[in-house]
Amino acid sequence: MTIDGNSREQLRAGGDISSRVQTIYGYAGSTMNRISFLTITLALATAAGRVQAQASRPNAGDPPPSGYSRIIPLWPGQAPLAKGTAPGDVPKLYYYPASAAGVHSAVIVLPGGGYTHVVMEKEGAVEAKWLAAHGVAAFVLQYRLSPWYRYPVPMMDGERAVRYVRSHAADFGVEPAKVGVWGFSAGGHLAGYLATEPSTRDRTSADAVERVTAHPDFAIFSYARLSMDASIPRTGNMESLLGDNPSPETLDKISFARHVTKETSPSFIYSTTADQTVNSLTATAYYDALKRAGVPVELHVFELGPHGTGMGQNLKGLGELEVWPLLLEHWMQFHGWMTAAQEK
Repeated sequence: MTIDGNSREQLRAGGDISSRVQTIYGYAGSTMNRISFLTITLALATAAGRVQAQASRPNAGDPPPSGYSRIIPLWPGQAPLAKGTAPGDVPKLYYYPASAAGVHSAVIVLPGGGYTHVVMEKEGAVEAKWLAAHGVAAFVLQYRLSPWYRYPVPMMDGERAVRYVRSHAADFGVEPAKVGVWGFSAGGHLAGYLATEPSTRDRTSADAVERVTAHPDFAIFSYARLSMDASIPRTGNMESLLGDNPSPETLDKISFARHVTKETSPSFIYSTTADQTVNSLTATAYYDALKRAGVPVELHVFELGPHGTGMGQNLKGLGELEVWPLLLEHWMQFHGWMTAAQEK
């Protein structure tokens, strides 16, 4: 049985299956026997069900990152608030072991994508491989996404990721007091949530993962939205995370420059003046808040570069940006989160 393009659109549109059969095939009682009619009706109902199921399946984001060693689900069973068991319902870590032996720091990479998808390669695998090559155990987080999952579900996934790595530090050859996060764009916003959350834990939980803190020991931000202050130009109110018409109180909760304290994670911030998606004033607002609180912080705002420049490598006309990973490397070495290369 062949269904033309117009008929497929009618199936997607929903409605009464029988009436659509008559529309598609010109059914008029005397021209089609009852058995054929029921057979076609059943086939179309099945097809419509498949279309609906596919449309309602949670988005798992981009394809998985390349080069990982193994995949680690964050919860042994169904994740809290999960709506099903499809790939998009299952938050997970992609693990990249450090290249050298010994006890290392660890970094959980949080890809961007506006909370509607996750850029797993350019803002995940590339950075994880770079970290692993520099002796840092790396993990790329696939967190749950809008519209099926909104605030605070991605934040729950981020907290669980930090807790998981820290509670399994011995398994990964990681120092539990050297677990950081690195977020890009929306992933950087998620990193801001983690960096400014108090260091809390449930010491009585039956789940050993929940008995450790989710507060990162350091945080790296790449073109991250860190303030929702009305004085900073922006497009929208992060509706993909918060839904339509979020209240001022809700916007305040995700404006992390307002929630910096002396306990906030030491931070490295990278931004560009030319970014038209996330204004670099959010980076400077966060820097100012950290500076006032006495938190170690380093800020680099480059003049050129649109939103989404990744690690700044091989971008036509943007050669200036290629230096910023070296600046990050030196910052991590200075704080003891990356081993300095041996001089030859």
